[in-house]
Amino acid sequence: MKILGILNITEDSFSDGGKYLAADAALAHGRELAKDADVLDIGAASSNPDSAGIPSRVEIARLESVLPILRREKIALSIDTFSPEVQRWALQQNVEYLNDIHGFPDTALYPKLAASSAKLIVMHAVQAQGRATRVDIPPDEILDRIHRFFDARLTALTKAGVARDRLIVDPGMGFFLGSDPETSFTVLRAIPALKRAFDLPVLISVSRKSFLRKITGRPPAEGGPASLAAELFAAAQGADLIRTHEPRALRDGLAVWREIGGNKP
Repeated sequence: MKILGILNITEDSFSDGGKYLAADAALAHGRELAKDADVLDIGAASSNPDSAGIPSRVEIARLESVLPILRREKIALSIDTFSPEVQRWALQQNVEYLNDIHGFPDTALYPKLAASSAKLIVMHAVQAQGRATRVDIPPDEILDRIHRFFDARLTALTKAGVARDRLIVDPGMGFFLGSDPETSFTVLRAIPALKRAFDLPVLISVSRKSFLRKITGRPPAEGGPASLAAELFAAAQGADLIRTHEPRALRDGLAVWREIGGNKP
């Protein structure tokens, strides 16, 4: 199990927008996350439905303010971006992971992806491009959509020369699946089926997401307990990587789970 700690260098991320926009604050938080996370997943442009878009040059400038320092400190890094320009820049920095909420739809980038060594987090989203939007996808339709997406996208990437052992699948969660909370819960329950279908590592990212908060009625800042419960469930279902705002809580939860004989984690 690998834990990815979320570092948002943004103005408008739904849970911590603006808190780590300054480089000093981002570095301090990144170092703290890295004490318990295996990888830092850094995003410099928010993708939530209420966020404002920013130019790629601004996204790169935010990343440039922290990435060289974190790399010198030998912290494994993932760049979370759906901008092809930013993805090209990130590949030049030799980051360990590249994370795209649209699963790398830009075929012009495929030669660069194939030539790199970065692990690719291929995420499914019901939105074809841009930030998340509020759409209603019935729970009984979502698994077929996810399977069709991965069948096509994984085939395209491997045909372009991307080694299959560099691919990680992320089915998406929250608004990336639809506005109905049950749609996300349906996908969480289907993690074993995803693993059987594609025989690839599965990443799950539920941290502080609205579908959990609709159950508890809590604001994002108080979403930790619900997130941890869902993360432990995902781990028990066979998730190989979990992306979270609170890696320390997850690592402690996994340790206790193992000690008392829980399966998988």
